[in-house]
Amino acid sequence: MDAVPSHTGIAVIGAGLMGTATARALARRGHAVALFDRHAPGHRHGSSHGSARVVRRAYADTRHVRLTGRAMDLWRAAEDESGAALLRMTGGVDHGNADVDAIAAALETEDVPYESLTPAEAESRWPGARFEGRVLFHPEAGTVDSEAAMDAFTGLARRDGCTFHPDTPVLGISAEADHAVLTLPSGTVRADRVVVAAGAWAPALLDGVVPLPRLTVTQQQVFHFPRRALAADAPTVIHHRDPLTYSLAGGRDGGPGDGRKIAEFLDPLGGPVTPDTRSGAVDPRARERVTEYVREWFPGLEPEPFNEATCLYTSTDDEEFILDRKGPVVVCSPCSGHGAKYAPLIGELTADLAEDGTAPDPAFTLNPRRG
Repeated sequence: MDAVPSHTGIAVIGAGLMGTATARALARRGHAVALFDRHAPGHRHGSSHGSARVVRRAYADTRHVRLTGRAMDLWRAAEDESGAALLRMTGGVDHGNADVDAIAAALETEDVPYESLTPAEAESRWPGARFEGRVLFHPEAGTVDSEAAMDAFTGLARRDGCTFHPDTPVLGISAEADHAVLTLPSGTVRADRVVVAAGAWAPALLDGVVPLPRLTVTQQQVFHFPRRALAADAPTVIHHRDPLTYSLAGGRDGGPGDGRKIAEFLDPLGGPVTPDTRSGAVDPRARERVTEYVREWFPGLEPEPFNEATCLYTSTDDEEFILDRKGPVVVCSPCSGHGAKYAPLIGELTADLAEDGTAPDPAFTLNPRRG
């Protein structure tokens, strides 16, 4: 563990995907950076752990299609710079309700390649899965290894001079006109700017410091199922239904058989909770719902999960991000469960905010009345 400085140029609170990506971007630009986390590296108390998160270009909003394109370029640059294999490109499928038509229109507007299939054509191409409605396949999708990415970002940041302070909780922040003061168990740290990328801990940490849109923390539940006939390289699948359900190759969490990760997006059984009082236990009703889904839609999987886990989502009402700055405090909260795919881009955008206050998008404002 590095010695905690009494003063730093930019303090980053939270060493998940977003905090480590931000520390890497800032350190590469020559800033004095100190990265803090309340837990040990690789912990499973928050939102960034695990070996597989979805990356894809498929959004109904052309703005997000463009942002995902920038993020994909930056993921590949991070792989080149770190030497780590972070992406697993399997392609992605969207099927189900009319949302798929809106996604196709947005991809077409942004010249992102895709193809439309009937359910029968899709089931012939990917035996072991069933589909409904219009089936949309786009090749620029797959998974990112979240834990490997955090390790890569942290290593690159430290290479460029960032100090790293795990197991060092920030207990509070006070903001002045030109600096912030962090309260730690061992004392205080003065920072010219502070980036709060603390995930589910951000609402409590920022209470009374900056105004926030409403944030809801929920405990989400994911399951891994053994493959029987479904290929290991089957695409990531987003099933547009109620609730939206997603599946992807599980990576290390999928075990030696590369089991399939499946979950309901914004699981209605998941909260709200607080990060320090959550149970961490899977609700049996969620296991039953997802298992029934597998029986109906994935005949190529064994319909009994062999692995299950929980993580935290911190969601805004409009499912948009919060990337904004007030005085010396930068808020970095890519909320609502779809931020992981953007991590290296979020790092660059947050570094811009810390440097000169440049707001990346008016939709990401701190305005409490948005949504």
